[in-house]
Amino acid sequence: MLDAVVVGAGPNGLTAAVELARRGFSVAVFEARSTVGGGARTQELTLPGFRHDPCSAAHPLGINSPAFRGMPLDRYGLEWLQPPLPMAHPFPDGTAAVLSRSVAETAASFGPRDAGAYRRLIEPFLPKWDTLLQDFMSLPMSSLPRDPVTLARFGLAGLPPSTWLMRRFRDDRARALFAGLVAHVIAPLDGIVTGGVGMVFALAAHARGWPLARGGSQSISDALTAYLKDLGGSVHTDYEVKRLDDLPPARAYVFDTSPTALARIAGLGRAYEGYRYGASAFKIDYALDGPVPWTAREPRSAGTVQVGSSSKEIGAALRAASREGRAPDTPFLITVQPSVVDPSRAPEGKHVFWAYGHVPNGWQGDLTDAIERQLERFAPGFRDRVLARATAGPPELAAHNANYVGGDIACGAASGLQLMLRPKLSLFPYATPHPAVFICSSATPPGPGVHGMSGHNAAKAVWRRLRSTS
Repeated sequence: MLDAVVVGAGPNGLTAAVELARRGFSVAVFEARSTVGGGARTQELTLPGFRHDPCSAAHPLGINSPAFRGMPLDRYGLEWLQPPLPMAHPFPDGTAAVLSRSVAETAASFGPRDAGAYRRLIEPFLPKWDTLLQDFMSLPMSSLPRDPVTLARFGLAGLPPSTWLMRRFRDDRARALFAGLVAHVIAPLDGIVTGGVGMVFALAAHARGWPLARGGSQSISDALTAYLKDLGGSVHTDYEVKRLDDLPPARAYVFDTSPTALARIAGLGRAYEGYRYGASAFKIDYALDGPVPWTAREPRSAGTVQVGSSSKEIGAALRAASREGRAPDTPFLITVQPSVVDPSRAPEGKHVFWAYGHVPNGWQGDLTDAIERQLERFAPGFRDRVLARATAGPPELAAHNANYVGGDIACGAASGLQLMLRPKLSLFPYATPHPAVFICSSATPPGPGVHGMSGHNAAKAVWRRLRSTS
């Protein structure tokens, strides 16, 4: 009998397996797809030689993750590449605000009226970032806070809606960039804790940047897999699990799946019937004949570029997709240009690029024209550079990854109380009504992103259970 079986080989499932194997437990991972990775894969989606990331590409939380930083993943081929500029946010007048490694440079890009406000907001937390992030990403009950005073101060600033926090800024340059940071979790700007979301992304950039993995996000998953195998764990692909009886006997079963799939497979009935899935993405991967022709200088050297002309425009796009049930007329875009820093991702002189906008859950329309009109506003001539494109709306995203229910790449709405208390109100979110079954996906705290912390936290709950019953 195995000590633990993990269902799903995404970053959280692989992290949970590694943490258990490091502590001497026997572990096997079962993955329905032919390759490991979940939301961290790399594939040739357009033309030969163009290597795209179907989901995540830039990893501010990955390089900062306490789980990943505690593993020797560099020995297994993971190399973080830092673009000259972590992130840029261009405006229609040809200028741009930036999220730089330097707090001072970032503040200066907002203009003199808001530079001081930004520094006062961010600088007090930066010296204690590592401890703060570990406390923030280990909540609610996987460990006691290491610095409860700093965590409480962060909570006072970050628990209110981001719309409250943005009142600190007098001009819209800072508000727009900050609104874009919040939009990375596809949450309406007026939701609770959204201020903290924006602050976490900003602090992550200042601490260690917004890097990409050399060769693509698949490198993260491959490194985790290789490390797990060296620890004695095994990984089985092309193995779809429809019920617990499909799995070998084990003392614990850990699911890197949506709560919906977990309830179906484990026979938990209506255990998660109140869990909500949120808005989706419409994503386009591009093969380009040259770099994106941004009008502003700063985006040309940025790994990530946020595209939204104002905080009002960004807020309207989020409301349309999340609350009004329609695709926005002018979508807010998150874009990543990997070949700015990693030329191995495309043939010489060519580039890969992706962009996505937000649409309602399960939406079946085509946002291609709206996305490209928005790109042309800030990069005239963009369409002339396109060699090929691969589009993925909610149905395609859900088909690619079963955790993306209705195309929700966050594996559950990251809004309201569910942003923090997921998959339901509980002091033990990784446990389920079945004493031997646990959940470790992005549907658990700290939520979406390629950081492995949901798997890390769940593994703690599992090994405590295993030791108590041994």
